[in-house]
Amino acid sequence: MMDDVHFGGGLRLGSLRGQVNAEEWQARVDLAAAYRLTDHFGWSDMIATHISAKVPGEPGAFLLIAHGVMFGEVTASSLLKVDLDGRVLLQPQFPEGLPYNLQPAAFVIHSAIYRARDDAMAAMHTHTTAGMAVSSLECGLLPLTQTATRFTSRLAYHDFNGPERDPSERGKLAEHLGERDVMILRNHGLLTVGRSVAKAFNYMWGLEAACRAQVAAMACNTKLNDMPQAIIEKSEAAYAPGATRDYGTKEWPGLLRMLDRLDPSYRD
Repeated sequence: MMDDVHFGGGLRLGSLRGQVNAEEWQARVDLAAAYRLTDHFGWSDMIATHISAKVPGEPGAFLLIAHGVMFGEVTASSLLKVDLDGRVLLQPQFPEGLPYNLQPAAFVIHSAIYRARDDAMAAMHTHTTAGMAVSSLECGLLPLTQTATRFTSRLAYHDFNGPERDPSERGKLAEHLGERDVMILRNHGLLTVGRSVAKAFNYMWGLEAACRAQVAAMACNTKLNDMPQAIIEKSEAAYAPGATRDYGTKEWPGLLRMLDRLDPSYRD
């Protein structure tokens, strides 16, 4: 008999820990933490956005939120395991009357990435106000701040063709992302990928901060202090892969400690 897991103000689910190996369970814990952190920092959009992680050792399988579960109530056992064809391989037994299932847009976006990128182990998509605002600007993300220069020379763009629910869109989305790890979905939101959940989350932290700063600066209705091109290029080069530390690795343990102080139930 499975142990009950509490989340979301009394909803009870059977624990999936005994049904998966240690590597998958750790991926589930990290992904659940990313959902909780996204909610904690005010980046969630009720049930409209999504974060995913590949299942270690299972090619083509990845973990994703069940559509209907709020970010602040995600646990390691509440996640769906799906494949690149949209088949649900493992899911919790939700109480009757809660038909939580696979969200079409989440499947399209994340399966597009994992079909094309063997190196991508996690992906994150948001609809924050700042992210949507910058995605709606013709100029996109500008090199106005040090933080922005982490991304401006390594940023992909994907034009909006309607809600991402059509599997035929996957090829174009993957083509536009290419080998980059950060992308602005024009008139839509932000997308990051990484070699770990921690890396994808850290990319989103920085990209979101850069978007917030740009929106705030442009709203001041005064001349912007544009950096000289040579300085922009110097700063962008300083953030090139291998030129600086591996962002996300040092931050992640502290973020998990913060979550454990607030509510450790994400680990269930």
